[in-house]
Amino acid sequence: MRKKISLLLCAVAVMLCFTACGSSREAEDAGYNDAAIEQTMEFMIQYCTNADESMREEFRNMKELNLDFQLIQSGIPVTAESFLGALDAWDAAVKECGEYEEHGEFTSEVTNDGYKVSADAKFSDRDATITFIFDSQSYMETMTVDAKYTTQEILTKAGLNTLLGMGTVFAVLIFISLLIGQFKVIPALFGPKKKEEPVSTPSVSAPVSVPEVETAPETDDAELIAVIAAAIAAAREESGADEAGEGGFFVRSIRRRPTNKWKS
Repeated sequence: MRKKISLLLCAVAVMLCFTACGSSREAEDAGYNDAAIEQTMEFMIQYCTNADESMREEFRNMKELNLDFQLIQSGIPVTAESFLGALDAWDAAVKECGEYEEHGEFTSEVTNDGYKVSADAKFSDRDATITFIFDSQSYMETMTVDAKYTTQEILTKAGLNTLLGMGTVFAVLIFISLLIGQFKVIPALFGPKKKEEPVSTPSVSAPVSVPEVETAPETDDAELIAVIAAAIAAAREESGADEAGEGGFFVRSIRRRPTNKWKS
């Protein structure tokens, strides 16, 4: 398989050497090798169109150093990384645009990225633009195939992308709001369970017996004064106080003593 690949690369390179056109004035002024650039572009288009899937898979599985050596032997100024990237871009274009049919004339310009060469290409399903970028050493850096869409297709695709983006944003916002609403429930589900403490009921104590205080029966103050006055008067008569010329007595007030010693 590797010998077949080497022979294919050499055959394409030799064929392109005879079909290469003269260099453009712009490329020469910028120091680019227009002949080598055109060979590289035609080689990449021819190879991507004619190589079968087994050969492409062989290139992808080949070590980068071996692939670089194969490309150097074929005389194609392209690195292994750029070559494999061009294969992937072409496969994606075929899935999107259909089978390749032909391409128009190349137009070139010198840009800040390097030497840019592009051409309109026709595929079975839709047209596309093939673009190559070369560095100052005339080595191919990238090859891209951009499908051409109508204005209606572009607007439809943009609307779908907008709808998808807004739908995703609103879905995320709704999810966040629901999650925030469950913050009160989540700790209860996953938090540690509190131990139930026994409820202590207050014990009913026996009623405290209060000693009864004996209260003396209340008597009329007028009667008490009369009794006390009579007792004093009788005592004075017995003792001869009136005969001795001592004056009478008057009861001003009566106050109950806190303790009753007469009971003892």
